[in-house]
Amino acid sequence: MTRADTSARAWPVSLLSGPWLVLAIAMNTVPVPAPAASLSADLVIRNARVQTLDPAQPTAEAIAILGEQIAAVGADAQIRAYIGPETRVVEANGGLLLPGFNDAHVHFLSGGFQLANVDLRDAASPAEFAQRIARFAARRTPAHWITGGDWDHERWPGAPLPTRQLIDAATPQTPVLVSRLDGHMALANSHALALAGVTRDTQDPPGGLIVRHPASGEPTGILKDAAMSLVSRFIPRATRQERLAAARAATQYAASLGVTSVQDMSAGADVGVYQELLQRGELLTRIYAMAPLPQWERLGAVGVRAAFGNSRLRIGGLKGFSDGSLGSTTAWFFEPYSDAPETRGLPADEMFPDGAMLERVAGADRAGLQVVIHAIGDRANHEVLSLFEEVARTAGARDRRFRIEHAQHLRREDLARFGAAGVIASMQPYHCADDGRWAGKRIGPARCRTTYAFRSLLDAGTTLAFGSDWTVAPLNPLLGIAAAVTRRTLDGRHPDGWVPEEKISVLEAVRAYTVGSAYAEFQEHLKGTLAPGKLADAVLLDRNIFEIDPTEIERAKVHMTVLGGRITYESPEWMTSRR
Repeated sequence: MTRADTSARAWPVSLLSGPWLVLAIAMNTVPVPAPAASLSADLVIRNARVQTLDPAQPTAEAIAILGEQIAAVGADAQIRAYIGPETRVVEANGGLLLPGFNDAHVHFLSGGFQLANVDLRDAASPAEFAQRIARFAARRTPAHWITGGDWDHERWPGAPLPTRQLIDAATPQTPVLVSRLDGHMALANSHALALAGVTRDTQDPPGGLIVRHPASGEPTGILKDAAMSLVSRFIPRATRQERLAAARAATQYAASLGVTSVQDMSAGADVGVYQELLQRGELLTRIYAMAPLPQWERLGAVGVRAAFGNSRLRIGGLKGFSDGSLGSTTAWFFEPYSDAPETRGLPADEMFPDGAMLERVAGADRAGLQVVIHAIGDRANHEVLSLFEEVARTAGARDRRFRIEHAQHLRREDLARFGAAGVIASMQPYHCADDGRWAGKRIGPARCRTTYAFRSLLDAGTTLAFGSDWTVAPLNPLLGIAAAVTRRTLDGRHPDGWVPEEKISVLEAVRAYTVGSAYAEFQEHLKGTLAPGKLADAVLLDRNIFEIDPTEIERAKVHMTVLGGRITYESPEWMTSRR
């Protein structure tokens, strides 16, 4: 470790003449002057292909880091002056150095738990699904719930939904509630339904659906959206130590993928867990922790505003829901589903009663909090845009940065409204590669033309903020960048791209994963680019993704991750090659 692994060191008077110059450098309004003879950096990365994402200096060969901040960016010869006897020097050997990735939409603690849960994501058939649960159950005591899963029935021949009968024999005394990868549908076994008292007579809750056998009316075990809470509320809350372990696993995993910042959409009470890791020096990820939108008054009452906290851990954002998901046929559309004409999807329970969501958003906005709302279907996106426009029109102009999370399926006439209203499209491009396998059968080819409309949104002046939706999709940003650039689907059936006119460039995709995500959390003055005065968050890749065939981007590997001047991850291969 280096001196940069401890607290940030003050800039010496010999370099900075007074507080106003410090402020100017922090705001990136003046160049950092040449170092004084007594000044040396804590860390220097040289012989790199540096893509700064800073328009004032797009490329460089090296960076110097002092404390938690970038001191200088430039040619190797220029940065050599910052190397002193205690400076750690990293030879990048021509690797690509980028700003640290900022995932604008994760479920971070859930991801940490999923790393230790049953993995059903790539189960290729109902039989394999059942076998994996049976093997996992055999290793656990019967009283412990089996959760997680992230299954995807669209991988299965004919795409049948699983039923409780698939897993009941292997889990007679073990309660099971395993979620579909989108988090909007789950399968409960018979034991879990019995514990929760869910029977054929149980009514569907607002914003939810209990799937039933068409002949008997008995629950099949599939619960959609709000109906999942009928069972999930009986799952014992994880202990503090279990939550700490999950958060530790999540932050270490993020560092291994070059993710230095995340925006946790389901943080809630987990902020205290992150704070404890931060106090222990174990938090390797900057976190913007979102609370549920219906709880806005708890933050508003104490005067907390958007992006309150320090550079490592902040609160002040609120996440709401307007609908469900495409895979669960609960995304809310204007027209019926092509393969389920009896439904247009479901508005989320937060949309009831009529007018409640508008009142909630307006109240949170008056309190100075940031509002972000999940919207997948075209009707959901239309309604949320209208809510945001109405609040802004009534309350007047200010820098509120409303966001729509997913912005997945849009009517063409709504595309321009994002840019005009300054609404950020917080999108997860890996979903394009995934959903593109089967979205056509759900909503037909016409509606697919404006699905994951990256190009159209950018052309309309919209700020894109990219993320993963982990655990719904893999956390690896390189997979998301590849999906946005190629739009190739996971089944290989669209080698030239699914809806190829919506492709964007590698630079635009990387900007959305760095600059755009920083803007989406009011942090563009601190991160998102590699520039003097910015936080020293960076990722070193083994190849230049701007020059290789875009189909090879997903094969790129992270050599090293730096957070605030501290090296938080080095790959085994990278470490071996440098010995």
